[in-house]
Amino acid sequence: MENPHAERQAVLLERIVKNTISTTSSLRQLQEAPVVDIAVLQGNGARKIQIIIQPRLSHINYRAHWNRFILYGESDGDMIMEPSVSVFTPPVTKSRVKPTKSSPFTSLAAAIHESEVTFTLEERPAHKFEVVLEPASYTPEKFALYIKYQMGIHQDHKNTESGFKRFLVESPLNTELIPYSSSPPQHLPPNYGSYHQLYRLDGELIAVGVLDILPNCVSSVYFMYDNAWERFSLGKLSALREVSLAREIKEAGAPDMQSLYMGFYIYSCQKMRYKGEYAPSCLADPETYEWFPLEACTPLLEKNRYACFSQPSHSTNDEASVDEPEPVLLSTDAEEFDSIKILCRARNGDIIAVPIKDTTYLSYQQVREELGSCIQELGHTLATQIYFTP
Repeated sequence: MENPHAERQAVLLERIVKNTISTTSSLRQLQEAPVVDIAVLQGNGARKIQIIIQPRLSHINYRAHWNRFILYGESDGDMIMEPSVSVFTPPVTKSRVKPTKSSPFTSLAAAIHESEVTFTLEERPAHKFEVVLEPASYTPEKFALYIKYQMGIHQDHKNTESGFKRFLVESPLNTELIPYSSSPPQHLPPNYGSYHQLYRLDGELIAVGVLDILPNCVSSVYFMYDNAWERFSLGKLSALREVSLAREIKEAGAPDMQSLYMGFYIYSCQKMRYKGEYAPSCLADPETYEWFPLEACTPLLEKNRYACFSQPSHSTNDEASVDEPEPVLLSTDAEEFDSIKILCRARNGDIIAVPIKDTTYLSYQQVREELGSCIQELGHTLATQIYFTP
């Protein structure tokens, strides 16, 4: 039976990994280290997927369908406009003629931006479509969309403002200037960090992409949308847009930008299968952390609960037996806490890592219990390479 919470659990697992890192600089240094890949081993079949895209015909059709709707509206016989969204009224100057064919595909960036109000060459588009990339923040409008998405798509009725903030707003990443070789276009991010990409149709927020812009990839954290527009496959359009964003950042002179990182790929989760529709894609091996082409991994994933790409003989279809460890309660001066660091905010606002024994956190039994159990599971050597958050 498919786990209905698999997608959200994978995202939370991803955020837990990022919470071990204090700045984007250290994230850059640790990106290939085992600490970043711990979650791969514990994701119930989860694997990392990295992407540099060649758009398929079906993806081009999704893009063309959306762009034609924005620019020219829907013709007779097409789907009816949702009444909940107000229609942008263009100035009346001359009648618009809907072309019989879509614009020729020249580049991914041109196709992606074709219908945006700040890019379109159409004098009077049928609808006003805007995409704005802004630092991650909470607004009632975003939370309302999140509630609607969770209820409509995931049948999740237990959501709170604080949970939304922890899940998709709060981030361990500090902002850091992207070293473009020249001044970038205004629609590109000036800094590394966590962002919300807002999709507005005729002024109404219809979708939000949650992204982490990192030195060598755009990390796709989550995407939520108003299911009134589900027919346009906004999730697939957002993936194309995020690929284009990574490419545009690279072309603007960011030296290390390489790819779109789409998070965990749980083969048994139908909602995540779309991640395998883009090519060329790679999955990270759970033992060596090397990247392998997705097409070479799929046969192993189809046959095994645990798939190892570097050593196929290590793959197995046996169910994993996970024994819950007994809680570990250590004393405040236990040597297990030596060299363990915790993130704190300094008086000047900087986030710094300090030895946990130099703080008062160990005076709390819950902290000692949870941290002790974590150290026991990770091993002391690996635990000392992680920056924990209170």
